[in-house]
Amino acid sequence: MSPCPIGQHCRQTPPSKTLYMARVAGRPFSAHPPAAPPDLRAAQPDPEGEAQFCAYLLWMVVTPAQNSAAMGKEKIHINIVVIGHVDSGKSTTTGHLIYKCGGIDKRTIEKFEKEAAEMGKGSFKYAWVLDKLKAERERGITIDISLWKFETAKYYITIIDAPGHRDFIKNMITGTSQADCAVLIVAGGVGEFEAGISKNGQTREHALLAYTLGVKQLIIGVNKMDSTEPPYSQKRFEEITKEVSTYIKKIGYNPATVAFVPISGWHGDNMLEPSTNMTWFKGWKVDRKEGSASGVTLLEALDSIIPPTRPTDKPLRLPLQDVYKIGGIGTVPVGRVETGIIKAGMVVTFAPSNVTTEVKSVEMHHEALVEALPGDNVGFNVKNVSVKDIRRGNVAGDSKNDPPMEAGCFTAQVIILNHPGQISQGYAPVLDCHTAHIACKFAELKEKIDRRSGKKLEDSPKALKSGDAAIVDMIPGKPMCVESFSNYPPLGRFAVRDMRQTVAVGVIKAVEKKASSAGKVTKSAIKASGKK
Repeated sequence: MSPCPIGQHCRQTPPSKTLYMARVAGRPFSAHPPAAPPDLRAAQPDPEGEAQFCAYLLWMVVTPAQNSAAMGKEKIHINIVVIGHVDSGKSTTTGHLIYKCGGIDKRTIEKFEKEAAEMGKGSFKYAWVLDKLKAERERGITIDISLWKFETAKYYITIIDAPGHRDFIKNMITGTSQADCAVLIVAGGVGEFEAGISKNGQTREHALLAYTLGVKQLIIGVNKMDSTEPPYSQKRFEEITKEVSTYIKKIGYNPATVAFVPISGWHGDNMLEPSTNMTWFKGWKVDRKEGSASGVTLLEALDSIIPPTRPTDKPLRLPLQDVYKIGGIGTVPVGRVETGIIKAGMVVTFAPSNVTTEVKSVEMHHEALVEALPGDNVGFNVKNVSVKDIRRGNVAGDSKNDPPMEAGCFTAQVIILNHPGQISQGYAPVLDCHTAHIACKFAELKEKIDRRSGKKLEDSPKALKSGDAAIVDMIPGKPMCVESFSNYPPLGRFAVRDMRQTVAVGVIKAVEKKASSAGKVTKSAIKASGKK
């Protein structure tokens, strides 16, 4: 493998941005990384901190890859999001799956167990695993690393976000991956289910969010079955199943397609193996147009997820996460392919910058790719384009196949989640849409609608408050590229941010694109077009 030229620039690049570009002290990745993470404190003197940091990244990135490489190739990758009320046991349940089926090596688990014992948490808790991972992730080091993955019989599953993360809702919307399935955890304990499903609870909100944002597959884990009255109560499970079914049906899910699994994330009942405490449970069954499925455990339910069709047939859309200038190479934009395919020789247009150029090469994890597909995080080299011409939030597309364009204004369906006052015409908060963060004005409140059915309730409302849903016209304050949710889902959903929190979410119904004036077309683009 040739040395990665991008790696020399670790110093100039913030840690979270060098994840797949890092090298250790100027050397390419070793095929045999160390079994344990380097102790950052015990490293050799290094005023810049570069060698220690890169050594740590090497361990984090490459070590899990050894055990995941084999399973990653022949198994389909699935993304899940775990949702539910604050005390439903999401952390314990998620930690249990990662602990039993994931990429955490034995030495790390022993270290966690020792720490748990020292902290007086005598009996080891699965949630401890998640807490430790969360703490590391908050420091910006382990984002998108294999510790957040686990394996089932059929799939290689990534948890794209975990409960308790401060940007949970924002990440659900603008996350680098769209979830293929949501796992909703509801607590079965006395009084706990009622608290979660109440108007103030998060169960309803999270389920509604998941559906609104296009997560059409759902699994429900009825957790804490060990603390029902009496323990492992069949009656309690059936009561909860009935009530949750009624609610999710109102949102838009078909309960016949949803597996309800009674579990204990703490004791392990029906997590990986059938529970001996719930012999009354004859298993879950789902009926879908793609075929029926049945099983007993949560792991089997995850295995019944219908694999997504990755949108390779759509035109290219690649939102830029960053743009690097690399000595001897040139300009390298970095981002995740959302739809379509990118390959060397292709002529791409960046919007809203309106710059057109040829792609010279495409790389992922230091290796040149013939082509990159949806879901791939890539760097690609473009000629005759300065780092000043394009930036984070720009979108790359095929110049010859529905190229991306600047949005003049757009119509969206928004749900107000959490706003202390009222939202009126003229309100201009920041919108997070794909990798762009731009202030957009609520230019017109067209109609208030029922948040579940979508039926019109009122024309031209004066204001919107928490809980309201509406159709609105929005105008970006600066040039921005967005798309309708129906055409390009990842570029058609957004979070509205204000007062350091997510105050609303939305999906874009229609976009009025600005007629593009003559933009910059590089020599290499003209030359490449001439060849064809």
